[in-house]
Amino acid sequence: MLKQLLFKTDKKCLYKFVYNLGIKGTLSFNRFQKRLNRGEFFPAFHFISVTDDCNLNCQGCWVTGKKKNSRLSMEQLDQIITETKAQGSYFFGILGGEPLLYKPLFEVFEKHRDCYFQLFTNGTLLDAATADRLRKCANVSPLISFEGDEQVADIRRGGKQVYRKTQQAIDVATQAGLVTGVAMSVCKSNLELALSPDFIHSLIQKGVSYLWYYIYRPVGENATAELSLSLDEIQQLRQHMVDARSKYKLMIIDAYWDEKGKGLCPAASGLSHHINASGYIEPCPVIQFATDRVGNQPLADIYRDSAFLKDLKTAIPAKTSGCIIMEDPQWLVDFTEKYGALDTSGRGNEAERLRAMAPVCSHGAGEPIPETSWIYRFAKKRAFFGLGAYG
Repeated sequence: MLKQLLFKTDKKCLYKFVYNLGIKGTLSFNRFQKRLNRGEFFPAFHFISVTDDCNLNCQGCWVTGKKKNSRLSMEQLDQIITETKAQGSYFFGILGGEPLLYKPLFEVFEKHRDCYFQLFTNGTLLDAATADRLRKCANVSPLISFEGDEQVADIRRGGKQVYRKTQQAIDVATQAGLVTGVAMSVCKSNLELALSPDFIHSLIQKGVSYLWYYIYRPVGENATAELSLSLDEIQQLRQHMVDARSKYKLMIIDAYWDEKGKGLCPAASGLSHHINASGYIEPCPVIQFATDRVGNQPLADIYRDSAFLKDLKTAIPAKTSGCIIMEDPQWLVDFTEKYGALDTSGRGNEAERLRAMAPVCSHGAGEPIPETSWIYRFAKKRAFFGLGAYG
């Protein structure tokens, strides 16, 4: 894995990956921990949906079915990044919709060269010219969604020839020397592929640096709850990840378990929060309720004063170490109503949807499976990127 990073990655991209993400990211996590020890709070990093626009229509996507799509202005996005940097945090996950449809995207990457951005993309718009622009920026890692084989991908993503386009995106990204990741939202229709050694070896041969597994969560207009994993399937996936970390020559990332195999929620822990394309600050992308919005006051003041975000950090862990929206959606609605939180889904019926939703298993329900690799145990405890975030 190290050999591949050293000799197949563009040198400027490698430098930014090591310094902006690795060194500065770890320092930002240390600052986050010190803030918590002082009784203060500001997330270690932000995930930002820059636009609701997308060229696909995926099952379980939180932006589908909106009455009107939103986009952050360049000024709003710049404010979020600038105020977050002032707190000593330099890592941002850039989401959509499809973020490559956001016109000021490269201007943002170029302006904030001291930051590191993880670009969550479906890959269908990631051509050679776009990959070359990302290489010149050097501070961006494309994380390309890979949701299934030729048959499954089109159904999961609501498009045509998605599998072929995704494979092409991986090729152009790795050939450009980018630190390239592949993400899979693991569900019943792609679990077999997710666990397949042939699939993982194919990514290694293409030059993929890391594989990020996260668990399918039934949200959005087309929630498709029947795709949710059972408890046994979640345990199978968790065991696979633990074993794969010592078996394959690429990084295996997750966002749901600590070094002891205990479930965690990045939003409840305060590691990260999500800012949607309308500027609302949500606990995470799938909890589409908020009491606060960017621009009304500085971010530091919002995090200091928000009772909704503060109390959520103690209320959710008291209920579960897994995903509250999966395990007890009705409780979540009651909690948001207690604080007068707005429905930020853009559909206007999120509370109604959650009240009608049957609970499904999440990662907090299984028996802990501790990490066996010492380097992953260390990363989960101390190193920034090992913590993952959300998927």
